[in-house]
Amino acid sequence: MKTLLNLITMEMEQAFQAAGYDAVYAKVTLSNRPDLCEYQCNGAMAAAKAYKKAPLMIAEDIVAHLQESQCLCSAEAVRPGFINLKVDPMFAAGFLNEMAQAENLGVEKEKEPKTVMLDYGGPNVAKPLHVGHLRSAIIGESIKRIIRFKGNRVIGDIHLGDWGYQMGLIITELEARKPQLPYFDEEFTGEYPKEPPFTIGELEEIYPTASAYAKEHEEYREKALHATYLLQSGHRGYRAIWQHIMNVSVSDLKKNYGILKVDFDLWKGEADVQKYIPEMVEMLKDKGFAHYDEGALVVDVAEESDNKAVPPCMILKSDGAALYDTTDLATLVEREELYSPDKIIYVVDKRQELHFVQVFRCAKKTGIVRPDVELKYLGFGTMNGKDGKPFKTREGGVMRLENLLREIEEEMLKKIMDNRTVDTEEARATAKIVGLAAVKYGDLSNQASKDYIFDVDRFTSFEGNTGPYILYTIVRIKSILNKYEESGNHAEGLLIREACKECEKALMLETAKFNEIIDTVYEEIAPHKLCAYIYDVANAFNKFYHETRILAEEDAQKKAGYIALLQLTQQVLETCIDLLGFEAPERM
Repeated sequence: MKTLLNLITMEMEQAFQAAGYDAVYAKVTLSNRPDLCEYQCNGAMAAAKAYKKAPLMIAEDIVAHLQESQCLCSAEAVRPGFINLKVDPMFAAGFLNEMAQAENLGVEKEKEPKTVMLDYGGPNVAKPLHVGHLRSAIIGESIKRIIRFKGNRVIGDIHLGDWGYQMGLIITELEARKPQLPYFDEEFTGEYPKEPPFTIGELEEIYPTASAYAKEHEEYREKALHATYLLQSGHRGYRAIWQHIMNVSVSDLKKNYGILKVDFDLWKGEADVQKYIPEMVEMLKDKGFAHYDEGALVVDVAEESDNKAVPPCMILKSDGAALYDTTDLATLVEREELYSPDKIIYVVDKRQELHFVQVFRCAKKTGIVRPDVELKYLGFGTMNGKDGKPFKTREGGVMRLENLLREIEEEMLKKIMDNRTVDTEEARATAKIVGLAAVKYGDLSNQASKDYIFDVDRFTSFEGNTGPYILYTIVRIKSILNKYEESGNHAEGLLIREACKECEKALMLETAKFNEIIDTVYEEIAPHKLCAYIYDVANAFNKFYHETRILAEEDAQKKAGYIALLQLTQQVLETCIDLLGFEAPERM
């Protein structure tokens, strides 16, 4: 289904050609003066030089050919050559009725769907999720849903940090605490216990303790490094401990990501790609891509057009150890072999940009990925407290994600209970839903690449550009539709009618922008623009609500038209919030 903007543009192109001008000038945009018109075309200004004619004369020529327009009720040429356009109310109603019946609300799916891999999440195992993990999870989940909505095959991969020095630290500390465990007995040949020798709580305490101790004691650090080496070399007992760590950690991660309504198709990590590294390294050497520099194996990735130095991509350290560059390249080897993606998107902290420049260039230069595979890095900014510094607990520590979500839920519960409209049990369930919306919308409404202030008071407000405000709008629509049905009417099969008032038409035009906005959000990978759109729709609805006696309307046909418009508005809003990764309750 073509967008409303497409349909208006097509009419403008026909008018330009009929008037003897090139259709390339017929670009239509939303009006920047909504008090004067709804859409505008500035093409006459651009055409003036080419045709050596006054822009106003060109605009008047165009307008003369728009008098029989099907989708416009008004086209006016104004000085110095703008063309102001208004949509025909009957045409707008017809467009919305077609949209309501169409699959995906009229959003066209990709004619040639792509396989897109999305790398997001990226937590380290054996550590609790904290606020630093929030943005990757929230942004990545929304992007996955948006790309999938357009008909693509999307594979979300959490890319766990599960294969490095932190594992050696945990093994070393566990041995210091429980040396009698069979994992540390070199002569043990039996089966290792199926139950892990630690709980998730103990595991999360072991790592920071070991890490802090290693910084102060060189001998302990060396032992942890050696344990890491033995693990990666296949030590039987250490591999069994590693498996326990993975089982306990991944189970806890799935629980916490589940609370966030974030899910992954793949739960792979650095350990999964170790088998690809030796062959990859040999290929880089054999084909002359890699060379030794001060003992380290590197691939040069600098380009003549670089404005600043781009260091070589380091494949192996001087001691032969692999690095993040190595495992990220090996991950690309695996992804090519198993999934053959058309595009891979990384949702990672923007401070890692240089790393991905090096990895992407190396992958392209060496043929690790096919030439036509698009590698995209989406770097996100920092989530800060009101002081402008990275968000912390009141005590100054890094806040666990589950504690942050609990705080938000409690804040929402207070506000919901203040209304005294629901019982405590329902209020708690609602607070969970609205609290998650507050967090996700608060994050996603900011452009991903920018830092933002995490303001609990503002994010949980029912007024302004917030998640709770959007949900309250949806719940208000649901309430009206329920009351309409309860009064003995049937809402099924109703048609939207020609708008009778400005606020009704404004809501219709906002709703009609849906498929156009989705295309923009998809092309630009910009969830914040989806947030801006639903805020506009919510505002347009609330203005219509306050200026219209919807259920009290005596004209049954007019009332039915209102109800049909509300049904579509609800569909649009609920589709959008699903793409953002949250849902609306039945009541608030």
